[in-house]
Amino acid sequence: METITKTKRKVKQTSTIKILGAEAVVKCLLAENANLIYGYPGGAIMPVYDEFYKYRDELHHVLTRHEQGAVHAAQGFARATGRVGVAIATSGPGATNLITGIADAQIDSTPLVCITGQVSSPLLGSDAFQETDIISISTPVTKWNYQITNAAEIPEVIAKAFYIAKSGRPGPVLIDITKDAQFGELDFEYKKCKEIRSYTPVPKMETAKIKAAADIINKAKKPFVVFGQGVILGKAEEEFKAFIEKADIPSASTLLGLSAIPTDHNLFYGMVGMHGHYAPNVLTNECDVLIAIGMRFDDRVTGNLETYGKQAKIIHFEIDPAEVDKNVKTDIAVLGNVKDTLTEILPMIKENKHESWHQKFDDLYNIEYNEVIHSQQNPNEGEGITMTEVLTLLNDETKGDAILVSDVGQHQMITSRYAKFNQSKSKITSGGLGTMGFALPAAIGAKMGVPERDVIAIIGDGSFQMNIQELGTVLQTKVPLKIIILNNEFLGMVRQWQELFFDKRYASTVMTNPDFVKIAEGYGLIANRVEKREDLANGIAEMMASNESYLLEIMVEKEGNVFPMIPTGASVSDIRLK
Repeated sequence: METITKTKRKVKQTSTIKILGAEAVVKCLLAENANLIYGYPGGAIMPVYDEFYKYRDELHHVLTRHEQGAVHAAQGFARATGRVGVAIATSGPGATNLITGIADAQIDSTPLVCITGQVSSPLLGSDAFQETDIISISTPVTKWNYQITNAAEIPEVIAKAFYIAKSGRPGPVLIDITKDAQFGELDFEYKKCKEIRSYTPVPKMETAKIKAAADIINKAKKPFVVFGQGVILGKAEEEFKAFIEKADIPSASTLLGLSAIPTDHNLFYGMVGMHGHYAPNVLTNECDVLIAIGMRFDDRVTGNLETYGKQAKIIHFEIDPAEVDKNVKTDIAVLGNVKDTLTEILPMIKENKHESWHQKFDDLYNIEYNEVIHSQQNPNEGEGITMTEVLTLLNDETKGDAILVSDVGQHQMITSRYAKFNQSKSKITSGGLGTMGFALPAAIGAKMGVPERDVIAIIGDGSFQMNIQELGTVLQTKVPLKIIILNNEFLGMVRQWQELFFDKRYASTVMTNPDFVKIAEGYGLIANRVEKREDLANGIAEMMASNESYLLEIMVEKEGNVFPMIPTGASVSDIRLK
C-alpha cells in the first residue's frame, strides 16, 4: 500500500492589523518618516489629535498659534531639508486658513502634505457647523487633493499624497478626512507609493535635443545662464557647477535659485529680475545664447516679454513640460530632472573661455557698485542706517554659513541682493506669491529641520505683524531662532512705488508700530533695539553669540529705496540705477 504523505498547506501571512482610521493616519505619517508636523486642533480633527497624544514619544506635533503659521512652518521645514513638510488643521476656518500657505507652496514648488478634518460624511453639503468644501476651494492651488470618507482609504491615499508631493516638480497635496472615517475601523497595511498610472512626474530625456543644445552652447560667443530653484530641488548643485565651469558661462540666479552655488563663485554674477543686479539684467538682451535651467521665466524675471532675449537662441532645461513656451518661446527644450540632463550633456560640452564676455559683466558690476552699492554700504555721516549696512555686517558674522529666511518687501530684496551663501538651501523666502507673514513661521520650521545651522529671520515691520503671534510658538518650543526686524515705519516696497510712480502720495503705508522689544520680551525672548550706527555691529554680534531665541529690532532709514529697479512693463535692459 502506498503511503500518502499529507503536506501542510501554506497560509499566506498578512501584516494587517485592525485599527481606527485616526490611528492609521499617525501610522502612515510615521511610515513616511514625517515625525515632525505643524498644526492646530479642532473638533473635526480631534480623533487624530487623540492619537497624536498616544504616539507623542514617536511623533512631534508643534502647536502653532494660527493655521497659516502651521503651513508656513511646514514650508520652511521642507525648503531647509528637502523633505515633505506636513501641516494639519480642523475643518471650516482651520482648513481655509491653510490656503494662503498652500497657494504659496504651489507656485514655489514646495512639497507639502496638508491634512484637514471634515464633518462626518452624512453631513457633507448640509452647511453643518464648520463645514467648508475645502476640496473645491483648494483645487486651484494644490498638485492633488482628495476627500476620504471611508477609513479603509486612508493608507493608500496618504501614500499617494507623499509620492505626488515629492515626485517630479514638487508641490502641495491636501487630504480631507471626514470625522466618521477617523472613527471607522480598517485592516491596516501600509505600502509606500512608487508609481501611479497615467502620472509621469519626470518626462523622458531626448538625447537628440541634448546633443542639439550642446552644439549651440559650444558655438556660443556670449552664452548666459539663468538658473532657478530647479537646481536645488533636483539636487543638481554639483552637476550645475561642473557645467558652467567647463563651458565658462556667466550665470545669474532667480530669487528662489539663490544659494544653489556659492555667491562668491567666480561665474556667479548675482540675481536677475526687478531688483536684481545690473549686469545680468542688461546683458540678458545682449547674449547670443540664453540657457534657462530649472526656472520658469516669471514676469519679475523677464520684464517686458516683447523685448526679452529676442536676439538670443534660448535653451530651456525644465522638468515641467507645462512651463516650456508658456511665457518665453524656446529654441530647444531639454526636459527632465536637471541632475540627469546636466549629467547627460556635460561630456558633450567643450571646455571654453569667454574672457571678453566676462569683462562686460565686470564693467557693468563696477557701474552698479559706484552708483548704488558703495553708497548703500557706506552712507554719509548723519544719514540713517541702511538695510544694506545690516546685511553687510551680518555677512561678517555668519561667514555665509547661516540660513536666511526673509519675508516680503524691501528687506527681502536687500537680503537677496547682498547676503552671502556658501551652501545650498540657505535662502528661504516667498517667491511667486509674495506672502507677507511668511518668514517668522517658516524660520521656525527651518530651524527645527536643521537645528545644527543658524537660522535668521529677516523681517520688515509690516510683515512681522502679519504673523507676530508665532512668537508664542517660539516661546513654547524654545526653538533658538534669531529674528531681525528692519523697521522703517513704512510698508516700504509699496511706499517706494508711491514715491516713484504716484508723486509721493503715501496712501495707507505709514506704520504706527508697537514696541516690538517689549512684545518679544513678553514672549520670553531676549530682545534689543539698535537706533544708532555706532551700536549696530555690537548689536548684531550679540544676537549671533546668543544660544537662545533673540529678537533684534534695527531702526533703518525711513524712505530708503531698493535699486536697481526695472519698472513694471519695462525691458530688463531698461533697469534703473536710481
